[in-house]
Amino acid sequence: MRSSRFDLIHCPTMDEPLLTLEKRHDDLLQQVNEQITLDTFDPTNQGLLQQLVEGLGDPRGLIRLRFAETLGDIGEPATPYLQTALANHPNVVVRRAAAKTLTLIADERAVPTLLEAFLTDEDTVVRSSSAGALARTGEAAVPALLDILASPDQSEDIKGHAAWALAFIGSEASEYLYKALDSDSVDVRCAVIGAIAHVAQEKSDEQSCKILISALTDPEPTIRATSAAAFAQINHLPAIPHLVLALQDSDVEVRKAAVSSLGKLGDASLLDALRRALQDEAPIIQTLAKLAINQIEARSLEA
Repeated sequence: MRSSRFDLIHCPTMDEPLLTLEKRHDDLLQQVNEQITLDTFDPTNQGLLQQLVEGLGDPRGLIRLRFAETLGDIGEPATPYLQTALANHPNVVVRRAAAKTLTLIADERAVPTLLEAFLTDEDTVVRSSSAGALARTGEAAVPALLDILASPDQSEDIKGHAAWALAFIGSEASEYLYKALDSDSVDVRCAVIGAIAHVAQEKSDEQSCKILISALTDPEPTIRATSAAAFAQINHLPAIPHLVLALQDSDVEVRKAAVSSLGKLGDASLLDALRRALQDEAPIIQTLAKLAINQIEARSLEA
């Protein structure tokens, strides 16, 4: 049966609760941002802070972003309310937004809650956002990240996120990274080498580069490959003879990383070594060696 004109006129009333909620959220944002601008916002107003956190569940993406930015401007007074939401809120949208907002605030008090969400929340976005917040928090999160990497009970996905967070923290975690180089865990050492590579890129410091060179002879091929690959992003000429030796490594992944890094370093003195790599038993090494030779020769023509 066709809808009557009366039905069409009154159909929008079905959305009135939603419109009322959106209006309340819009008014709340305007009120709080005016207070922040005028420096009259009361950071001890628990009810108001709770309302702002609930606003992270608004159905409009841009409004959720405005709530997150407003809470980010408020900063650490909002941390406990965001922690509670991340840990317990039944609305996954709120949990996701709470983790992302904690990334903006970077309050180390939130590390335990972020860690729990990263490891146990059923939603993949909440877990990845919590990992991002841990990374942004910095040094305070490093011991927990190293524990995750050392644990035989954690999945490869979780360890991958932890290694990424550790690398993101970079030089801020230098003290922990250097101590962890002697870890019995291959996963820890591999992640630490990856993070030290980021430190070397950030600071170009001699200590980090020496550690990476030393790692080229580590007993574990994964660590040797990670170290060799790092030099593709670090213009550290003293590494060249060590990378040339790595072209003879028994592991093909190490040889792949070494030949690629040598091509990026682009020194004409490497051509003989790379031409020898054209005889490598692995076709992928032969292909990469050709590419590296072409890169170096092209730079020589441009010079």
